[in-house]
Amino acid sequence: MPDQLLTHPQLVHFYTQYLYPAYLWVKGGEPWFSLTLFFLATGLMIHRFEALENSGFQGTVLGTLIMPYCSGLSNLVFAWIMGKTSGNGTLVIENCMVNNVTNLTLLLGLPAMLWSLDVFPKSIGSTRKEKERLNTFRINRLSVLLSLVAVGFFTGLLWALTRDGMLDFNDGLVLTGVFLFWQVFHVFDVLKDNVQKNRSFSWFLPVDLMLILAAGYVIYTSIDNLVAWIPKTDQGILNYTMLGWLSGILMVLPNALLAFYYAHRGRAEIVVSSQIGDGHICIPLCIGVFALFNPVRIPSFFDAGLYLILGAAGLIFILLVLLRRIPRPVGVLLAGAYGYFIYKGFFSLI
Repeated sequence: MPDQLLTHPQLVHFYTQYLYPAYLWVKGGEPWFSLTLFFLATGLMIHRFEALENSGFQGTVLGTLIMPYCSGLSNLVFAWIMGKTSGNGTLVIENCMVNNVTNLTLLLGLPAMLWSLDVFPKSIGSTRKEKERLNTFRINRLSVLLSLVAVGFFTGLLWALTRDGMLDFNDGLVLTGVFLFWQVFHVFDVLKDNVQKNRSFSWFLPVDLMLILAAGYVIYTSIDNLVAWIPKTDQGILNYTMLGWLSGILMVLPNALLAFYYAHRGRAEIVVSSQIGDGHICIPLCIGVFALFNPVRIPSFFDAGLYLILGAAGLIFILLVLLRRIPRPVGVLLAGAYGYFIYKGFFSLI
């Protein structure tokens, strides 16, 4: 019976006239088809993020606990596949370093240049409702500052573990364990906040989470197709030897759209926390996951990348303490630092 179905004239006609031409159209349309999927899935993700904020997740927790798993899924799967296949650890290091530097410089610098990222309002009224909003802004700023402290701690921990020039299985356990503890801390923070506000999660929360994860998977698939589209040659900018840098740049696309969307809405605390949270997925989690499978020999550019990440995080921390915002001139500085990083690292390898 199955053989008869496979040779049925109507099925053969449907396959030859519709299915196979559609497959060729999709295959021939790369990378535009993958880009279209990427933008559609990102739109769905943003829509459901809006619903989650009304379901018991405050903005900064949303940016550090939920968004990074979706926008950083590509980085995590990239590290997992490279580890399982005994891939080149240098490519994973490049991918993670480029991702974090991009998050803390370009994807904070450009929104700051366009809108100025005010984590704390310049003025607030004296009514009771306005005072309650003031407390919310204070809590959000403290949460963002804590996430920036975590950037320094995770980056410093990685630096300490690499002093012998290698990351092994035990180092991978430390990095992934510290990340998991950080996530458990945020879960209890959400539960505590809901108890204080006498609020419970919406019954639709599991559906929203599944939709967001589905969108994240589509985003991962589209970016994976774009990475696979890179020619496996050693000529030009788009070549396989640049996979670590190119994949790192491509995999920040979801975060870029999230950053611009929430910056336009005036939600600076989500913009900053989402970029920092996505960085935590790479350092320490992605590098730790790869080290669980294979030892990682540390490349020569590693320390320079760590110093740039620490410098950008430290500058943002000082700005949020003193000015409570990232002003436009600093946005220009951050974007310029990213341009210098790409020039010295990416183009020097061409």
